[in-house]
Amino acid sequence: MAIYSELPTGQRLYLDNQGPQTIVTLASGAVGQQQQSSSSFATGVWTKEPQIEIIPQGAIIEIITETGPHRIQIQGSSIGFSSPHTSGVSQSSQSTTATSFSSSPMQPMQPMQPMQPMQPMKMGNMSMNFTPMEMQMGDMKMSMGDAKTVSKTRFCSQCGAKVAATDRFCSSCGHQLQQ
Repeated sequence: MAIYSELPTGQRLYLDNQGPQTIVTLASGAVGQQQQSSSSFATGVWTKEPQIEIIPQGAIIEIITETGPHRIQIQGSSIGFSSPHTSGVSQSSQSTTATSFSSSPMQPMQPMQPMQPMQPMKMGNMSMNFTPMEMQMGDMKMSMGDAKTVSKTRFCSQCGAKVAATDRFCSSCGHQLQQ
């Protein structure tokens, strides 16, 4: 059984009981944006339809289940929960007690082993190597980072025409070349 209600804050409230869980969903939005948040509480199966009391800041919801009464309070975008088991204390403000136990101290982590260099890759007539960076596909080869494979050929950055190392201007388009 799902329940829907509009809150005075402009939010929409959806309540649903799925087995032992009560799911509370708050949705709000304007043109072009929407926000939604959901919380789930272990309440048990509802035995009566929940009663919603609208208050200026939100709502108070009374839920009666097989385990007893439960109360959910909505204020702004926060959802508080209390049941007979929590004695009226909201779930978000419950304190937890630390349990001490003895155990052996944590062992330090072992240092990471150095990574192995990447092996050349091959796939059909394509191969890649990373030291130096090389890629070959059929009769086309590209290389980077190795001085002996660096090409001395220059090209115009404007039109892509081949230019001599001593040229200051491209003979094809007249673009000024960088030295």
